[in-house]
Amino acid sequence: MPLIYRQTGTLAIDPAEHPRGLSFLSAASGLVRVGNRLYVVADDENHLGVFNTDANGTGRLIRLFDGDLPESKKQRKAEKDDLESLLRLPATAAWPSGALLALGSGSRPNRYSGALLHLDAHGEVHSPARVVDLTPLFADAGSRFDALNIEGAFIVGDALLLLQRGSMRGPSAVIRFPLDRVMTWLSGAPASLQPSAIVECDLGKVDGVPLTFTDGCALPDGSWLFSAVAEETGNSYDDGACAGAAIGIARGDGTLQEVRRIEPTRKIEGIDARVVGGKITIDMVTDADDPTIAAELGETVW
Repeated sequence: MPLIYRQTGTLAIDPAEHPRGLSFLSAASGLVRVGNRLYVVADDENHLGVFNTDANGTGRLIRLFDGDLPESKKQRKAEKDDLESLLRLPATAAWPSGALLALGSGSRPNRYSGALLHLDAHGEVHSPARVVDLTPLFADAGSRFDALNIEGAFIVGDALLLLQRGSMRGPSAVIRFPLDRVMTWLSGAPASLQPSAIVECDLGKVDGVPLTFTDGCALPDGSWLFSAVAEETGNSYDDGACAGAAIGIARGDGTLQEVRRIEPTRKIEGIDARVVGGKITIDMVTDADDPTIAAELGETVW
């Protein structure tokens, strides 16, 4: 039985805050819920969006990288850092209330940058973004795929999981790292960042087009959810028509349990989830691959 997508809003932004004067984010690609705040990265911006779930007003932007991207869609695509993932990190001595980490996709040499932001006790960002070179995290995995394209990142137990998005030419995969080594590296100390496991995943097809990972999030029991879309493209750079979308659930080790289609179809690129009364409410953000169309905020219940 399919999951029913319900739009709850759009990612509206105060035009005075947007570097191009836009009133929305158009390419939402990663989502983390912290209390009553939704943090969103868009793959064609140098900013983090912050939206309050208790109000219907506009969101605001927090700068992640210096400079502004070109107006031209083609040039923008070529120069962007391609932020596709956002995750919440646990508390450490350096960030006692946890932190957010945004990750570039790694699909091009200029897409190996990330941004780290500390959170305060209320879940609000309270530090300037620190740019992180993701080469140590991506180097080994990048050598194992024809085209690296990291689209999801989250923590399950003692591991950081990265979701490699496949295409019509290559499979999706789950890349697992020991969390303690990742945290040591992010603190600035030397650490080995070899993956502890890489598992390829067949998510099924829609009209002959393979479903591929677009994001993921952990569940309280150690399992995890993922979003996936069937996009008709043969590489990690070019966009294609979206033939369908789905939400799936996997065990902590990456074993797939169930994949369910989303109707009506949306190109879902970011998810987060809350478990209440035995039901999973899933927040979602979308990317229409059109800079003139606002990203949607939606939800479904599993």
